[in-house]
Amino acid sequence: NIMKAKKKPLDEKTAADYGVDVTPRLEVVKTEEPAARAAGIIVGSVDELVGKLKEAGAV
Repeated sequence: NIMKAKKKPLDEKTAADYGVDVTPRLEVVKTEEPAARAAGIIVGSVDELVGKLKEAGAV
């Protein structure tokens, strides 16, 4: 049955056959590169890490 299914012809249909509108609905206004990442900070201890996070307002 698998071999019979391989030989079966397939009908090619378009979106218009089904009444579907495929025109684009979105318009690209502009594109730009993402901002570069800032360099990281290396800390020596957990206390220093917690202090830096508190300064940044993350904790």
